Amino acid sequence: MTDFGLKVRMAVVGSILFAFYMLVGAFGLAMLGPGAWPLVLLGLLVLPFIQYKIGVWSATRRAEEMPEEGQYRDIHGMTESLCRDMDIEKPKLMVMDMGVPNAFATGRKGNGVVVVSTELVRLLQRDELEGVIAHELAHIKNRDVLAMVVGSSIAMMVGWVAYMVYIMSNERGLGGIIVGMVISNIAQMLVMIFVLAISRYREYVADEDARQYIGSGDPLARALEKISKGAEGRESTVDDSVSALCIFNANRSLLSQLFATHPPTEKRIEKLRG
Repeated sequence: MTDFGLKVRMAVVGSILFAFYMLVGAFGLAMLGPGAWPLVLLGLLVLPFIQYKIGVWSATRRAEEMPEEGQYRDIHGMTESLCRDMDIEKPKLMVMDMGVPNAFATGRKGNGVVVVSTELVRLLQRDELEGVIAHELAHIKNRDVLAMVVGSSIAMMVGWVAYMVYIMSNERGLGGIIVGMVISNIAQMLVMIFVLAISRYREYVADEDARQYIGSGDPLARALEKISKGAEGRESTVDDSVSALCIFNANRSLLSQLFATHPPTEKRIEKLRG
């Protein structure tokens, strides 16, 4: 069962994001006129679907479907077993070179995708890998991946609206364009603050779900330790938007810590072993 705290956060943040989305629709009506409401309504309904599809494609475009033979046979087996326990359909399994040991889930319940890096498969023992897979399956089960993708899409649209409003009400020279872009980024960050209210908490929930379904938190704790050490001195090749979905985000810049999508790895390990 999905964590009650996560359900509450998703409901509250979802309501706030819906209000932002309605502002985007209001801007569309103001631009095109009240008579264009069917077109605006169609756009509001279709755009999230298109952006969701683009987001899934963008995240998995460099990944390959995971073979069911050889070294990957066991991963398919443990995934099928975990899916039965979680009462969800088995997601599509893919493998990708990411530069660092990592994994992420995308898509939705019933049509999910789990991607693991080749570096991760080489690094972890079987029970540790099972912990990682259970963590990613928990994200799909809890539907928080969908909330993250939709929230990021709404943030992008709000940023675009903020840019257009500024450009239309001020001079359109180079200086105006630069200021407009700054305002757009600030608007996106403000919306993303609400998305981050889900992002950090959902990692703790997925960790706890993984511990319950594999029977112990230690395998996932050991996996996180190895992943963290394995990422040291190495550069991840995944996009920033995908890093937010990964089990481990190695970005340590000041801005990324302020708007962190993940709680500190040390705290996650401590909770898993607590």
